Amino acid sequence: MKREILSSFGHYYEEFEVGDVYKHWPGKTITEYDNQLFSLITMNHHPVHLDKNFASKTQHGEVLVVGTLVFSLAVGLSVRDISGKAIANLEYQKIEHLAPVFVGDTIYASTEILGKRESESKPDRGIIHVRTVAKNQKNIDILSFERRVLIPKKSKTS
Repeated sequence: MKREILSSFGHYYEEFEVGDVYKHWPGKTITEYDNQLFSLITMNHHPVHLDKNFASKTQHGEVLVVGTLVFSLAVGLSVRDISGKAIANLEYQKIEHLAPVFVGDTIYASTEILGKRESESKPDRGIIHVRTVAKNQKNIDILSFERRVLIPKKSKTS
């Protein structure tokens, strides 16, 4: 049975249960400044992300938000609930861009716990496997990805 969780900052390994769904809040509205700054910082100078005139003549007819910004925001939205106490993010996989994102869109995310296991080498931690899905303000899925996160245990075992 899935539980919906609202939480404080971070959780210990024992507090995660397979099937739990964390609805991350608040969302983030992407501004033109956000998109341009991220594009420039990351050296992604493609005009579809920076040039309104160029973008107006493309398939979508407007500036597209850089996909790695959307990914970064989705990860960031999940930190409070998923990796707030993490030792490390070990792996990202199955990153899928599902729909275009435009300046002015608001991004929301939720994360489901897919699996968990104790560390084989260190008894004071475990690994959770999660899937995060980001949606826009129209409730359209725009991004999904999975990751594995190394989380400390609340209780020390020897």
